[in-house]
Amino acid sequence: MIFVMNSIRNFLHNYLPEFVYGALDGTVTTFAIIAGVAGASLSPAIVLVLGISNVLADGFSMASGNYLSEKSHQSQSGIIPTHSPFNTALATFTSFVIIGCIPLIAYIVSAVFGVWDGNEFIISIIFTSLAFIFVGRIRGKITNTNPIESIFETLFIGGVAATVAYFVGYFLRGLV
Repeated sequence: MIFVMNSIRNFLHNYLPEFVYGALDGTVTTFAIIAGVAGASLSPAIVLVLGISNVLADGFSMASGNYLSEKSHQSQSGIIPTHSPFNTALATFTSFVIIGCIPLIAYIVSAVFGVWDGNEFIISIIFTSLAFIFVGRIRGKITNTNPIESIFETLFIGGVAATVAYFVGYFLRGLV
């Protein structure tokens, strides 16, 4: 167990920018889909289809972009790489998918077990907030900055994105 914890700590320390980038974008984009669907009063099944496809496809897209960016940066600057482009891409993809799935938990549990029916959006807001708090806390701890400030900054950015998505869905609901 200690080996696993040390491995996770080393991973986060070595790949913090990729972890934060992937985790925040995964959570924000997934919850933006949920908020847009909720704002448009569409079926929760649509959340699962769009959310799962988004997490996998967008996670791969971001990882690919990270890979190419890191590879280009290393070849342009002529520096000796401290991280391989593959590892930075893997860190982005992993954090995007794992943390990005958190907003979907309420919808998955509801679909599989039939609980939380009709309350998935509220529960997803809670889970998403917890994901933002988790990422903000890790970011603050690894960078030795004020964890409360880091948490609130993360919550604010995610909250603004979710609010925009909700109101876009709300105003466009008559089109569907």
